[in-house]
Amino acid sequence: MTPVVVQEMTPGQLIELVVAVAGKDPERVADLLLRGSLVSGATRFRWEGFQADPAELAELLAGLPDAEPSRPFVAARCVRVVLSGPYCRIEISRQAGMRRRWLQRRSFWDALMEEAADPALRYREYSYKEGADCYLLALSPAAARRLREQAGLLRYSVLQDRVRAGGFEQIEYYVTR
Repeated sequence: MTPVVVQEMTPGQLIELVVAVAGKDPERVADLLLRGSLVSGATRFRWEGFQADPAELAELLAGLPDAEPSRPFVAARCVRVVLSGPYCRIEISRQAGMRRRWLQRRSFWDALMEEAADPALRYREYSYKEGADCYLLALSPAAARRLREQAGLLRYSVLQDRVRAGGFEQIEYYVTR
């Protein structure tokens, strides 16, 4: 059995949670608020459903960030990277990627940020779930091979093995504002 946790949320926190699943569509958000339940990953959220005032809902939604395709990539604000492919998804936090092995000057994070300098890097969307802008880079076979070869820079052996064996074809960079 899964434990039930009771958590109090402000209306703004509830709206952020709903927008992470439904996007900023006012009709869809209002429908979910009225329904009183939401599933996000392995978590189910329930609350007493209510009819949202359209003006208040519009005001709350207006306060949330929008996608900005012209926003430049800022490596210093990148908090997470996902290496992905058809059968592979490897998530690497900034903290895990920056941890260096003994006597190493470079980290795997440095290698990931070097790949981000590729002009093919493009803005994908604003992720409400992550609270960050998402940038996408399709990797060439040579770039993917370079990253697999540099997996030894990772401090954690399990993560090293996953990167070396990974059949990833793209990198998603999550950058906070």
